[in-house]
Amino acid sequence: MRIGFAGLGAMGQCIIPRLLAAGHQVTGWNRSRDKAEPLLAQGMAWADTPRALAQGSEVVFSILTDAAAVRAVALGEEGILAGLAADAVYLDMSTITPESSRAVSSVFAQAGRVMLDAPISGSPVTVNQGKASLMVAGDRAAFDRVLPVLLAIGPKATYIGESGLAVQLKLAINLVLMVEVIAFCEGVALAEKGGVERKTAVEAMLSSVVASPVLGYRGPFILEGNMPEVPLADVTLQQKDMTMVLELARKLGMPSPLAAAANEMMNACRGFGIDHHDFVVAHEAYRRMGGMSR
Repeated sequence: MRIGFAGLGAMGQCIIPRLLAAGHQVTGWNRSRDKAEPLLAQGMAWADTPRALAQGSEVVFSILTDAAAVRAVALGEEGILAGLAADAVYLDMSTITPESSRAVSSVFAQAGRVMLDAPISGSPVTVNQGKASLMVAGDRAAFDRVLPVLLAIGPKATYIGESGLAVQLKLAINLVLMVEVIAFCEGVALAEKGGVERKTAVEAMLSSVVASPVLGYRGPFILEGNMPEVPLADVTLQQKDMTMVLELARKLGMPSPLAAAANEMMNACRGFGIDHHDFVVAHEAYRRMGGMSR
């Protein structure tokens, strides 16, 4: 298929090679062209605007920072909607609020075009391993049409329901992911405070019943010298998602005390000035609050 892809950040960098490897023709766009260079070398084509990206594409993806970016790229004068053919499908993979996603989808529907919310659950690590999953909401017939493309990105693509429900579920998943990682950090710090060596605590945790895929690749980051220079998701990025979770919970009248506690640990990381690291750096915040030296 002819595929357009807007947003060439960390996730785009690992998704697009999978689409190319599956035999699709991919054209990319990004606000700054420099991020396209590695992908251009792999066979991706370039479009100067989101509108040009959509023109000639059968499927268009976007994965962008926030709702404002999605609105600008999708609905701007030179946006995706302006160039999307009537029989093409637009899928936004960004993590934004259900309300924001539905608002953009409504504009597409009014123009006789189809937009699906299709957030991805995973990180560059899981995408590269071929283990990421996608959730899709909106027009079911459009989902069925693009399913082969989705399965080139990850082995599981699940239809969730009406517009906005996929991003709502993605926020719920991110809640669980963040609480799980923060709890791991708290447990390791507690064990350390009592005299257990950090490396031993991490190895034991990852060999126990609490082990999970996300802890398997993220847990070792807290060992000395293992924190990646380029975080999978730094504190600010992860807290963006958690504030959306808390706002969604407020609107729904749904208590989310664990999400609130995890968010407070992100505040602590920011207070200590360590928020440029992957959010598993909460372990360091626990150590400092517990009176332990680095």
